[in-house]
Amino acid sequence: MKKIAIFIVLILPIISLAQDTDNEDSSVVKDFFNNLSGSLETNAQWYVNDSELGEFEDPLAEFDLKNEHVRVNSYLRLDYSFLDNFTVGLQAESYEPLPLINYYPEYNDTRIATYYANFRNKTLDITAGYFYEQFGNGLLLRAFEERQLGLNTALRGGRIKYTPTNYLNITGLYGQQRVGFDVSESDIFGFDTNLDLKQVLNINSLSSLNLGLSYVGKKEDFTPPVDEFDPNNTFDTTDFPEMINSYSFRLDADFGNIYFKSEYALKGEDVAFIPPALPGNGVIEGKYFTGNALLFSLGYTKKGLGVISTFRRMENMLFTAERNAMDIGSLEFQFNMQNMNYLPTLTKQQDYALANIYIYNAQPGLFLQNFGGQAGEIGNTLDVFYKFKKGTALGGEYGTKVTANFAYWALLDAEFNQSESTYKAEFLKFGNRLNRDFNFEIRKKHSKNWSSIFTYINSIVDKGVALGGSLGVDGDIKSQVVIADVTHKLGNGKSVRVEGQHLWTKQDRKNWVGGTVEFIANRNLAFYVTDIYDYGNDNEFSTETKAHYYNVGGSFTKGATRIALNYGRQRGGLLCVGGVCRIVPENTGLTLNLSTAF
Repeated sequence: MKKIAIFIVLILPIISLAQDTDNEDSSVVKDFFNNLSGSLETNAQWYVNDSELGEFEDPLAEFDLKNEHVRVNSYLRLDYSFLDNFTVGLQAESYEPLPLINYYPEYNDTRIATYYANFRNKTLDITAGYFYEQFGNGLLLRAFEERQLGLNTALRGGRIKYTPTNYLNITGLYGQQRVGFDVSESDIFGFDTNLDLKQVLNINSLSSLNLGLSYVGKKEDFTPPVDEFDPNNTFDTTDFPEMINSYSFRLDADFGNIYFKSEYALKGEDVAFIPPALPGNGVIEGKYFTGNALLFSLGYTKKGLGVISTFRRMENMLFTAERNAMDIGSLEFQFNMQNMNYLPTLTKQQDYALANIYIYNAQPGLFLQNFGGQAGEIGNTLDVFYKFKKGTALGGEYGTKVTANFAYWALLDAEFNQSESTYKAEFLKFGNRLNRDFNFEIRKKHSKNWSSIFTYINSIVDKGVALGGSLGVDGDIKSQVVIADVTHKLGNGKSVRVEGQHLWTKQDRKNWVGGTVEFIANRNLAFYVTDIYDYGNDNEFSTETKAHYYNVGGSFTKGATRIALNYGRQRGGLLCVGGVCRIVPENTGLTLNLSTAF
């Protein structure tokens, strides 16, 4: 706990300067605070033993204090600008005495986690230290932060962005990816350029036409594994790909009502791993495999109507800062750590609890010797948005918004020779279905004080995806969800929202029911109570019995500061944020969230 003093050391100078308001120093103080910005976020949880769910225990054995019930994650970010073009900053993080459960075990200290210095003018943007970046759609490179999942893949090194004209920009970078409070044992190189062809070719008939090219290289030394059964058996390192060179090409065009976006990526030769359940040294010896991804979106828009279709094919596209993170038996794989690229799930992102129980998770990896083999995924998502006009029979006085979504995702159709550790995948042929999803939503304002949202979901998802495990082994989970969400404004900033949900399925824990009541007292204060219950669970052979997953809480917001407090149960299962997913355990406890910006 002593290390929390780092935060105090960082904040005390700010407080002392704020209190020093002598006339001769007042202008200095004002200038300092005018140029200083930052944010503070603290997420604390007190985990309790639960008579129904069981006693609290961290699922990770790596922690010496794994049964510590009170855990706090804190983040302090400070940025200071000076001399018009310069900015410096840092982010201090604390995970004391341990991080919240579901977090990577290397988050176990209080330190200055990232820092940077930046110079920027009209043509140059130069950064040294830690930085975030994304090339194109992220098929090859995305360095980002997502605190809810415990992800921070910032690069430590240097980056130069050069914009010589208003139709061309170029980015070059070098770095090592952040892993916990350390960095990866690999070197990452990147180059990206974007060209506005509409301006270059003077094409006035198009709204936009853009071309993009990217290169990402990763160099990582290789230490051959030792055969525990035959130490004299040397690992074949012939042509081992210590340097992986990858490229992508992008073309986007907007014709007015119609537009498309496309990107094709080619990943250089990389290793594949033997699943931990099979004998071997991890890396498949002497076999290296390229990867590729194709992303294509086509859209049509006009007033009141939008149609968007997104197709994606991914083959062997796991791309990690250290190759061991591709091993499905590693902690890094379990926590999505060290991913260099961004391959989110492209199904509809759901807002309601029961809609998030049986959901899909993207499958970009190559596993040659895993229950028949897996080479990647292929699929499509279609979204339709329509607004019925005011004054029509279906639009009523305020109009009606209708959205529909259909998604279908499958394994790539491929033939595997497991004895030779080879495979061949078809380019546009669908293999075993992993997910079929249909969503329909109606948003309607009935009067000045009444509005509603009605949602219907019909989905099929492979059990191995939804619950964690091998794909195509235990069959599917077929479910239907109906949700009604009604809001009534009471005046003077007050409102009440009531939500009811029901899920039907004959698999897993059978039927669920759920509900929420939320009261907004004013623009600052809100309270809620929510519960979901698997009342249909009658599986006598399951360790999971019927349980209410209830939560009671509230929040107070004032300006840029928000405090939230709640007590209840967290359902275990697949947790997704921004299309990035991982399995989390269930727990019970009291949670406090504090965030502020200045």
